[in-house]
Amino acid sequence: MSDDKLISRRAVVGSAMALMLGGNAAHAQGFAGLGEDAEGFSSVVPGRKFTFPADHGPHPNFRIEWWYVTANLLDTSGAPLGIQWTLFRHALQPGPQAEGWANQQIWMGHAAVTRAETHRYSEKFSRGGIGQAGVEPAPFQAWIDSWQMRGLDGMRAGQIAPLELNASGSDFEYALRLDADRALVLQGDGGYSRKSLREQASYYYSQPFFKASGHVSIEDKSVEVHGQAWMDREWSSQPLASDQSGWDWLSLHMSSGEKLMLYRLRQNDGQNYASGNWILPDGTSRQIASAEITMTPKSFAEIANRKLPTIWDIAIPALGLNIECVPLNAKSWMGTSVAYWEGPISFAGSHKGVGYLEMTGY
Repeated sequence: MSDDKLISRRAVVGSAMALMLGGNAAHAQGFAGLGEDAEGFSSVVPGRKFTFPADHGPHPNFRIEWWYVTANLLDTSGAPLGIQWTLFRHALQPGPQAEGWANQQIWMGHAAVTRAETHRYSEKFSRGGIGQAGVEPAPFQAWIDSWQMRGLDGMRAGQIAPLELNASGSDFEYALRLDADRALVLQGDGGYSRKSLREQASYYYSQPFFKASGHVSIEDKSVEVHGQAWMDREWSSQPLASDQSGWDWLSLHMSSGEKLMLYRLRQNDGQNYASGNWILPDGTSRQIASAEITMTPKSFAEIANRKLPTIWDIAIPALGLNIECVPLNAKSWMGTSVAYWEGPISFAGSHKGVGYLEMTGY
């Protein structure tokens, strides 16, 4: 269930969101305009040198950007649950940043709590330039209204830890502390993450080693929780090709300590593009090429008048990996302005563990 957006908020962002969401073709790509021409915006090119804490902050010359946290948690009874915290920045047009209400940045926040029997979510919007939402790299803080992700005393920029994270909706709220003792992981080729065999790409890094603790409340019933969390940072101007309809993305925590990031970009001709990163417990990683990856939908569910693959077989023979991924709650549908599926999963087979699955463009 979702919060109703206030009429005043609709008035503020309505015209901007109409531009952002675009027509059916853009809507099908999960986030508006990701496959459209990005003339005037900065391009993603190989060889960029990442600098922290500066790169924890926004990159307004690029069209889209996000700060994304998912967590696989257990309550005190041992029952699993998941949380999501996301802040998106979308530029309506390139050029120098205007002040106040004329600012061309739109901010969108999503938060969710998922148990086996329920999935709760909320959505917020803000126009840039008025202080209602934004990101500051040092001291680190990302916020929209009262939702915050912020660095605590002694935050280490190269680990983006420790952090405090909170969000709430009409019937849920959570507050977590995130700690990590290993460095950030650059995805793709030194942070240059290809999305097709053409020029589509993003800058992409992650913190997959967060340990999470705190509390989650659903309908005023609060429980203490602990577990693992994963943060993704990504920005681009055209991360999808015009013939790509969306993506299937996984972040996996192996019980043996390894991590795996994996995604598949769905192309209209069926020649899907995949990529991955196998991350060892010490933080070193190995990029996985598209030809090495098999992602096979195994079971489908009817959700929001759509047919979605909620159970997946994943095989990477070069790693000896052959697993089946099963959702905690198959109804983890984010019925937000641009709708998608996002929820916690578990997996077993050659490896076992927990993770998160995101599916857009269905």
